[in-house]
Amino acid sequence: MSRDYDEKRDFIRVSVNCPVVFKAEDAGVEEYGRMQNLSGRGMMFIAERELAVESRLEVMIRPENDLTPPLHAEVRVVRVARPRRGNGYEIGAVIQEMLDD
Repeated sequence: MSRDYDEKRDFIRVSVNCPVVFKAEDAGVEEYGRMQNLSGRGMMFIAERELAVESRLEVMIRPENDLTPPLHAEVRVVRVARPRRGNGYEIGAVIQEMLDD
């Protein structure tokens, strides 16, 4: 099966629209955002403030339905951009390690 150029990735992105809680490795303060998509290797979410590329975060996703399992992981920020529409910052991150709840 052939895929369009935009989706020639190791893992397919899945749209996810749920809250995300994250905290920087060097700060104990929890911040909140909105998850946009998730793949087997990474994620993209909207945060209120700009985060530094290469920063490490602890990310917790608790989906609003019982069908999707929660996710708790350490990630590394690889991309930060203003969204095409709306406020905040698009944060692209690569999953470094899955964490226990």
